[in-house]
Amino acid sequence: MQVNTERFSWFQVPEDVKQLLILAAKHWENTAESEKYINQALANTGEETDVLVAAYRYFFYKNNYHMALQIAVKVIDKIKVSEQLPDNWEQTKPILIARKEEPKMRLYLNTYAAYGLVLAKLGDIEQAKKISIQVKEVDNKNDFGAGILYDILTRPTEEDE
Repeated sequence: MQVNTERFSWFQVPEDVKQLLILAAKHWENTAESEKYINQALANTGEETDVLVAAYRYFFYKNNYHMALQIAVKVIDKIKVSEQLPDNWEQTKPILIARKEEPKMRLYLNTYAAYGLVLAKLGDIEQAKKISIQVKEVDNKNDFGAGILYDILTRPTEEDE
């Protein structure tokens, strides 16, 4: 099968990895087959950020929340190391506030909010709320969806009439 990877020239990964990701998309309906391609792409890149993000999306939309969670943690940890972010939220928060428009910080915040969403999907509502609050503290424009997630998680249950 000939795959035209030039359509994805903005995606800065090796051509063989692009082909694997395209094949995963083309075989979407066959989870075993498509997951094989995603895992090959991950193995071939040494966990390149763009491929991790693609893998997160893949696993999230395939409802494989445990894998999505693992991938989100890898992205968060990778950015923490590259940007020398502290582990303590109170120390990290001012850095994120000051740099939230930078691409890596936006990716960090998006991934952290997504991490909270996956935790909610897995039933860890309290941790998901905590993460939503933290992202909301940094995100005054609700760019990362944490406010919406928090509202959903804290909405009172409607009583039957």
